[in-house]
Amino acid sequence: MLSDPIVITGLGAVTPIGAGVDALWQGLLEGRHGFGPVRSFDTSAYPVHVGAEVHDFEPERWLQSLGPQGVGRATQLAIAAARMAVADAALDLAALDATRVGVAMGTTSGEPREVEQLNDLYLDGRLEALGDEFIGRYPSHLIPAFVAVELGLQGPNTLLPAACAAGNYALAHALDQLRDGEVDLMLAGGSDAFSRITYTGFARLRAIAPEVVQPFDKGRKGMIPGEGAAMLVLERASSARARGARIWAEVAGYGLSCDAHHMTAAHPEGAGAARAMEVALETSGIGREEVSWISAHGTGTPTNDRLETAAVRRVFGDAADGVPISSIKGNLGHTMGAASAIEAVVCALAIHHQTVPPTLNYREPDPQCDLDCVPEGPRRMPVRVAMSNAYAFGGNNASVIFRRVPGPVEASA
Repeated sequence: MLSDPIVITGLGAVTPIGAGVDALWQGLLEGRHGFGPVRSFDTSAYPVHVGAEVHDFEPERWLQSLGPQGVGRATQLAIAAARMAVADAALDLAALDATRVGVAMGTTSGEPREVEQLNDLYLDGRLEALGDEFIGRYPSHLIPAFVAVELGLQGPNTLLPAACAAGNYALAHALDQLRDGEVDLMLAGGSDAFSRITYTGFARLRAIAPEVVQPFDKGRKGMIPGEGAAMLVLERASSARARGARIWAEVAGYGLSCDAHHMTAAHPEGAGAARAMEVALETSGIGREEVSWISAHGTGTPTNDRLETAAVRRVFGDAADGVPISSIKGNLGHTMGAASAIEAVVCALAIHHQTVPPTLNYREPDPQCDLDCVPEGPRRMPVRVAMSNAYAFGGNNASVIFRRVPGPVEASA
């Protein structure tokens, strides 16, 4: 295993509050959100009608080798985020050994809109209208494969369908690939498209809030499904310095765990979530007292936020009172497999700007969520170490630690 630190040199994101890292960061600081009436399908038969969709997205702007009609929505979003990250990293892909550049991605549902199309045609008795290209758009594992085709990358190509923790799982895998010397550079992240399947599932669970998401607030009523993508360029610090690259942050370590409890309900004591945080700290060589800020999973559901609070207290003890924690799902909703990838981008930005985003729509403290949830707006503060938490159905938990890298190649304003 190589000891060279693994750093982030490129960021890209497409979210419900805009395309691009600048739009994302400014939207968080200004308190914008992406909630509105669902446009993708008719919700008149549903008890709720709000979603967090990406509007005004132009896939043809980003897909240069592949045609937009040949890939699904999640793939389009992923390719856009990947191209943004490559540009941000100032990479000349043609100058790289393509066999040493890999892609690791996470997703929850893959390309569910393709399944919905198949279902609709079947119910209408029109299966003959299904085009031959369907089989090339539907399989989830093709999302990172299409990213590789679009960019000409021939290294390891992996999809981790770990649901709402998938982005962090992809980052963990990319970190291992680089540390083990299998690759020279990795594109890692997550992508998910807004879909009727996902929306219906959460509606049946009565988990969707009627208007906005209110993480950790006493009056929180649930999550809101969203969509988006984020990709990060990871490489060794020595490589980044050799080419004079800007370094956003170091990916210091990660922790993974499984509740082994229930398919949709978290462990009642937050044991698995706590274990993921503990392992992340151990593998990073970072003490609890060094954590500056926690990027919460913070979905806004009554149970999740309470259990995440309990898990944080279990790990940090009384010191938890001094660690700010905030959730950006009050801005973006739950972007599923893209969520923790987007949150990784935000962690890098928070470290760069030495500012943490607030928890939007936090109005009334909940005694069961008694942490410093940054309710007042963006907080300017020293951010040396950020911890990002992500928890998923099936009890999949993933925490990633990001650390500031001082020096001449630190990101500039």
